[in-house]
Amino acid sequence: MTQFSFISHLECPKCNKTYDEKQIQQLCECGSPLLVRYNLEDVKKHVTPEEIQRRSASLWRYHELLPVHNEKDVVTLGEGLTPLEKLDKLGSTYELDNLYIKDEGIIPTGSFKTRGASVGISKAKELGVKQLAMPTNGNAGAAWALYAAKANIKATIVMPLDAPQITRKEVHIAGGDLHLINGLISDAGKVVAQLVQDAGVYDASTLKEPYRIEGKKTMGYEIVEQFGWKVPDVILYPTGGGVGIIGIYKAILEMQALGWIEKDKFPRLVAVQAEGCAPIVDAWKKGEKESKFFEDSTTCAFGINVPKALGDFLVLDSLYKTEGCAIAISEQELLAAQKEVASLEGNFVCPEGAATFAAAKKLREQGWIKQEEHVVCLNTGAGIKYPETVEIEGVNTLQPGDSLLTSKR
Repeated sequence: MTQFSFISHLECPKCNKTYDEKQIQQLCECGSPLLVRYNLEDVKKHVTPEEIQRRSASLWRYHELLPVHNEKDVVTLGEGLTPLEKLDKLGSTYELDNLYIKDEGIIPTGSFKTRGASVGISKAKELGVKQLAMPTNGNAGAAWALYAAKANIKATIVMPLDAPQITRKEVHIAGGDLHLINGLISDAGKVVAQLVQDAGVYDASTLKEPYRIEGKKTMGYEIVEQFGWKVPDVILYPTGGGVGIIGIYKAILEMQALGWIEKDKFPRLVAVQAEGCAPIVDAWKKGEKESKFFEDSTTCAFGINVPKALGDFLVLDSLYKTEGCAIAISEQELLAAQKEVASLEGNFVCPEGAATFAAAKKLREQGWIKQEEHVVCLNTGAGIKYPETVEIEGVNTLQPGDSLLTSKR
């Protein structure tokens, strides 16, 4: 029987202590998130990029490099292999000859959080978890509640009162144990931490379990596969907790070690934040290894309203190692980009995704991105989940019998 996963162990990126992946693990004893390691030499012997391309269109096509041992424990809704599309009209406007969108808005649950939920819930199921808890700005909680329902795991979800309405409804209809807090995700995190301490519930908070990264890293595998196993020049990623950018960097390192891509050829990773919540940007500008808590944070791009990320040191390390950067975008810029992407290309992107396009435009104007470079913007969710970001103006109201040719606008 073919081995499904080649997972080896868990490892702390700070103190290098290792842990057994067959037992429930949360953070390292030093307080750092844990990373999953694989027997890459064995993977190399058992699977090739050509074989992967013949598999079904799901993120589980990379199962040798995912942490679940038994295929029967996989919890899936068919997520993965989202479109990578070239945007010619928008690219012409931005003076970018090779501008692409990686569109996570069409994935089950409507956001890229699905990737982390599928892999994280699958591993939790394999480990025998019966109840999990997590704070969320909306989309992650929605995804984990829906996948937990499929896995028969109780999901306790705490989100800010201002979280998008649709994400609350996703948790509720999935039978999740939903709680709203009059505060930020950091406040929700304190409530979850107390429940974990008092009741021993599995902590599914961002990076407090090792497996969400593994789901998110599949974006990196897919982008490279969709470019014919070549690495683009720039990948722009909307950064709150930063799990996706950490995962993409991890995927690149794994593919290099496997010999699937050119050694030492990295995409320049760009962490995109909102001006109203830009702790990673502030730290990057100062060349620091960790960020400071961003006071009074606010942005309509709710998913990146994270004042202090647990894995900030991993995000910053990925920027430094790939010669990338961090950039903050204003509310006006991201909303203008959201409209521009939809009106020119037909993609209704979420505000977080729109921020990456605004960043690409700005970095091209500054000369940091060259015209001929291959540039990928990550749209992390469906725009229809954020209807409040779009105001309808100047629409003509007709009366029965009116003609569109004679009515006044």
